[in-house]
Amino acid sequence: MMKTLSSGNCTLSVPAKNSYRMVVLGASRVGKSSIVSRFLNGRFEDQYTPTIEDFHRKVYNIHGDMYQLDILDTSGNHPFPAMRRLSILTGDVFILVFSLDSRESFDEVKRLQKQILEVKSCLKNKTKEVAELPMVICGNKNDHSELCRQVTAMEAELLVSGDENCAYFEVSAKKNTNVNEMFYVLFSMAKLPHEMSPALHHKISVQYGDAFHPRPFCMRRTKVAGAYGMVSPFARRPSVNSDLKYIKAKVLREGQARERDKCSIQ
Repeated sequence: MMKTLSSGNCTLSVPAKNSYRMVVLGASRVGKSSIVSRFLNGRFEDQYTPTIEDFHRKVYNIHGDMYQLDILDTSGNHPFPAMRRLSILTGDVFILVFSLDSRESFDEVKRLQKQILEVKSCLKNKTKEVAELPMVICGNKNDHSELCRQVTAMEAELLVSGDENCAYFEVSAKKNTNVNEMFYVLFSMAKLPHEMSPALHHKISVQYGDAFHPRPFCMRRTKVAGAYGMVSPFARRPSVNSDLKYIKAKVLREGQARERDKCSIQ
């Protein structure tokens, strides 16, 4: 199954198996949107603007293979609990953000981690799979004075101990400290190409999207050197109906994969 996307004058076809969603969660004013901005365009915005819910899409051509990463930057105010649950159900990788100078935001991350595990366990019960759940817990604002710190590294590391699919990073979106490293580890845990990390691909604007044009048939067996990433400027969040269909398709797809594995073992 292929997804067809339009970015400017460039029509892209991304295999469904190469399409992923990253969900960013946390309390208000902890820097979620700043981390997303660093990831997408390498910038930091000094002015704070409350997020209701922002949706972004980045497409990649990595050595000739197409990938799509949808990014859901959620509100810290929980205005719609049902939508929060739906966002978790559709997520493939997660970033939970708290501020190192806010104990309340750390407590919120602990609640969110528990909620994600509970919601995802419902989906696992339907697929009968022990699915991996790549997650990074991110302590932002480590550029602030140690006198402002309210959460120790040891406390935060306890949330990820014993889980090889969960990691903890202390970062500064403002100073761009450890942000690239955090994404590299997250994508590694999710078994995604390392080149999806911000520092490991060429960033292309939509008007220079020739690197994303479909290759001629005679060239498809030849891997294209290099990795390219492009932010889609007109991406819109899928509807609730589309998200529900996505979850249903995912359950069916994983169920079919399980049946194929049984046949191959027999």
